Amino acid sequence: MNREELVNEAFKAMENAYAPYSNYHVGAAVLTCDGTVFWGANIENASYGATNCAERSAVFAAYSRGYRKETIKALAIVSDGDRLAGPCGICRQVLGELLEQDTPIYLSNHKENMDTCIRELLPMQFGMEDVIR
Repeated sequence: MNREELVNEAFKAMENAYAPYSNYHVGAAVLTCDGTVFWGANIENASYGATNCAERSAVFAAYSRGYRKETIKALAIVSDGDRLAGPCGICRQVLGELLEQDTPIYLSNHKENMDTCIRELLPMQFGMEDVIR
């Protein structure tokens, strides 16, 4: 599966977003090395802290099925916003632990695209080596 196909999968996932508060819809798709694709969509909650972002939903779905960072090939994150949807701070922290540092992350909306990775999005990240001594 190429970049465009994975981004299209993320746009399909975005249709499942539950965003009654922000009306900002985000979708994500994780591609694993065996070709399996996991979708995620943002799911909001009146208690904003209970909201879950699309990229975490997709990565958590993959991990729940036994996949791990070394078996995740790419992640696409899309939105219906005017700007590209970069992962929020919590998502960057989670992705920093659950993805390889150079796993491609494709950002897209209906206007523009950007390719990046967690190493670029979260330099000097706080990780396991900082907590385990």
